[in-house]
Amino acid sequence: QVQLVESGGGSVQSGGSLTLSCAASTYTGRNVCMGWFRQIPGKEREAVASIGGDGLITTYADSVKGRFTISRHNAKKALYLQMNSLKPDDTAMYYCAAASMPGAWYVSADYCRQKALIVYWGQGTQVTVSS
Repeated sequence: QVQLVESGGGSVQSGGSLTLSCAASTYTGRNVCMGWFRQIPGKEREAVASIGGDGLITTYADSVKGRFTISRHNAKKALYLQMNSLKPDDTAMYYCAAASMPGAWYVSADYCRQKALIVYWGQGTQVTVSS
């Protein structure tokens, strides 16, 4: 069982930056992919960025490419999302996510892009961007 706790959300003006952090309760190694999702009321939760078990391969939603950077530090049991050039459309609740594949020694970033495959969710942290 992995518990995830996000931090770093807040309110910023358009063009500003925020860094989200996610602390995992147990070691998350190569057999655990991780990611960030976001959701606004009345809409589906959507994948923002994901990272493979070794931290080398990442994926991004088209809407955040070039502005957001996902990274992880397995030894610190931490996941990060650096968000630059924020826009009002980025306003949402951001969720940390993780998934593992039984028997697998490595789980890819693509695996954690799929909401249905996510096993562990954080409680969310609100990001609000004003124009």
